[in-house]
Amino acid sequence: MAAEGTGLEALGTPCLLLDEARLRANVARMRARLTALGVAFRPHLKTAKSREVAEIAMTAPEGPAIVSTLREAEYFCEAGLRDVVYGVGIAPDKLDRVAAIRAGGADLAVILDSPEQADAVAEHADRSGDPLPVLIEVDADGHRSGVAPGDADLLVAIGRRLVAGGASLRGVLLHAGDSYALSDPEALAAAAEAERVAAVTAADILRAAGLPCPVVSVGSTPTARFARDLTGITEVRAGVFMFGDLFQAGVGAVEPEDIALSVLATVIGHQRRKGWIITDAGWMALSRDRGTARQAVDQGYGVVCDLDGRPFPDLIVADANQEHGIVALRRGSGAALPDLPIGARLRILPNHACATGAQHESYHVLDGAGRVAKVWPRINGW
Repeated sequence: MAAEGTGLEALGTPCLLLDEARLRANVARMRARLTALGVAFRPHLKTAKSREVAEIAMTAPEGPAIVSTLREAEYFCEAGLRDVVYGVGIAPDKLDRVAAIRAGGADLAVILDSPEQADAVAEHADRSGDPLPVLIEVDADGHRSGVAPGDADLLVAIGRRLVAGGASLRGVLLHAGDSYALSDPEALAAAAEAERVAAVTAADILRAAGLPCPVVSVGSTPTARFARDLTGITEVRAGVFMFGDLFQAGVGAVEPEDIALSVLATVIGHQRRKGWIITDAGWMALSRDRGTARQAVDQGYGVVCDLDGRPFPDLIVADANQEHGIVALRRGSGAALPDLPIGARLRILPNHACATGAQHESYHVLDGAGRVAKVWPRINGW
């Protein structure tokens, strides 16, 4: 465990660094934006997986928030979170675990998109006497899961099965996942508007059938960043924005200088003939995520920075083995390879904050002087 005031040269590597000032600034920016648009904010804690980060992201200790695993729900609810959504389609065999979390005092809601899931939830609610709250997942853009927003028959059938079984139909939930493939601000604004229209369409169908729909929930970091009108929406969800990463920078949802997360690594060797610098941070420290390979600028396995977090010109982790990172200049670059001797320390900006964070057990939190001010534990698992 690093002591308060520890310099980066004294840390064991690889390890995860978190710039607290950038984290707080990212959260403040998102809150201000959504407040101006007149909607509530439900931060996604799937990236954070840390109580200390959650305290910064949430508007109050009891929530609201959304999680992506029941392990997260258990962990955060033990710390006092009460208003929480489990944002992955419910599997019937997880309902007893959901019930145990709710028995501890948390208002944990689940999502689903099929009559079969609705039947399982309704049966559980009838058997237990617990009116389990449910949001129907609606497909914003064909990206993944959800009921088509105009499929009135299916939406109403699911809603009626839930209500008849004693579950609480809380509303609809959408995620515009296709926004991650965009980068043009106008296209991103259009994706946000399409997400809004899909959500309002589905909500109106439920209400016209006499079914309750108090919550109309949308969200992704890109659409939260570029939405211009959220009429009819009650809340917006976003998560990775609080840390930022190279993929989101490629989308345009964050600026590179907003990225709060990096991996500290040590130079352990050279292959000078090949123009390689070898570090002790391979894909086990950085993750295998190569999402930027599909973007206009391929960032390899991460952008390499000095200890102050300033990127070296065109220097990336060009390849990675399990415990070795291969640092090299971007192909076609005219920049000079920096002189980084064995033992030198580097910071690497991640492609995907969620995936990189999952490789580590804690955040080494940096103060304004670039020293470790504290260490915050984080969790993994499902």
